[in-house]
Amino acid sequence: MKKGVTINGFVCKPSNNVTANDFFFDGLKNPGQIISPLGSVVTPANVLNITGLNTLGVSLARVDFAPGGVNQPHTHPRATEIIFVLEGELEVGFITTANVLISKTIMVGEVFTFPKGLVHFQINNGAGNAAILAALNSQLPGTQAIAVTLFAASPPVPDNVLAKAFQIGTMEVDNIKSGLASKY
Repeated sequence: MKKGVTINGFVCKPSNNVTANDFFFDGLKNPGQIISPLGSVVTPANVLNITGLNTLGVSLARVDFAPGGVNQPHTHPRATEIIFVLEGELEVGFITTANVLISKTIMVGEVFTFPKGLVHFQINNGAGNAAILAALNSQLPGTQAIAVTLFAASPPVPDNVLAKAFQIGTMEVDNIKSGLASKY
């Protein structure tokens, strides 16, 4: 149980107990270990590992990609995201509320923005590794990966709902669910 005054669900330290470590994190300086079957890894720098970010409305993440790796279609319900390419090149895109894909290939030193709440993705179509630094205007932006949200929810979304929505059979729904369940 959390003790003391909380803001946004996080305990606020008394000002005489704050240290530099409350505002420090070194977890983005090195590439993350890519073990995901998606070929990417996200390393967040948010209020969960930088307590001093509470109420400041900002966070970062580093995303590392193997060749062919994807940061799967997802949304951030509480933040707009802007990315900066550190290494490699990526195909990036988002889908508007009119179901229009806005996409572009971006390279080292270039920037791309994803509006708050819209489904977006990045994929490394290059031959080498790629990496981005993502800035988000929320201390805890939240992430909803579309496939995982729909096919690996607990309790599960009913098969007939997914089959109807995706115009596929329940056997395909079960195959997708079983493939995701073993990975998430």
